Amino acid sequence: MEILKFELPPIGTNAYLLLNEASRKAVLFDAPLEAWSTFSRVLKDKKCELEALYLTHGHWDHILDVAKFAKQGVKIYGHREDECLIRSPARMADFAVPGIEISPGRVDHFLEDGDQIEILGNLAEVRHVPGHSAGSILFFLPGLRVSFSGDAIFAGSIGRTDFPGCSFELLAKSIREKIYTLPDETIIYPGHGPETTVGEEKRNNPFLRG
Repeated sequence: MEILKFELPPIGTNAYLLLNEASRKAVLFDAPLEAWSTFSRVLKDKKCELEALYLTHGHWDHILDVAKFAKQGVKIYGHREDECLIRSPARMADFAVPGIEISPGRVDHFLEDGDQIEILGNLAEVRHVPGHSAGSILFFLPGLRVSFSGDAIFAGSIGRTDFPGCSFELLAKSIREKIYTLPDETIIYPGHGPETTVGEEKRNNPFLRG
């Protein structure tokens, strides 16, 4: 199993491609600008087929290319609480890069807290981590000891809570109850910046120590 990270424009948003080269299948976590063109090339080079797109949340910089994946018939997964942002992204215009075009997308399958799903033959647990957005979710793959956290937590930081619908108190609760309860060795692949581990953030995150 291989994890490929790409930092994409316009504000350095991370997208992650999880590849199973044995089965020639792949899934993508989040769809920033240029995700479609970038990962289409990678998948062609790797001779892999994209099975699904998993959205950690619905903020504009993570969904800019969702419509392109939807147009090609890729199954898209996300949380119901952020569907309104994905279907009507114009409501985020005041918080996006001026002049950027955000096409409406869709979610085909809604995920809820505690759902256990299979991703490329691996068990994955869905954890609802609201606070940065109402529908933020984290994907935990215990067999790989990895998680994809979106913007809930970063290396040495946490997600912004000054947008409409955000709450520091709720985010802090989500981190303590849904992220810091993961095994310390779990790698966190966040929506911005470098990866970290649960143990590192519990010990040293200046915003919220465990």
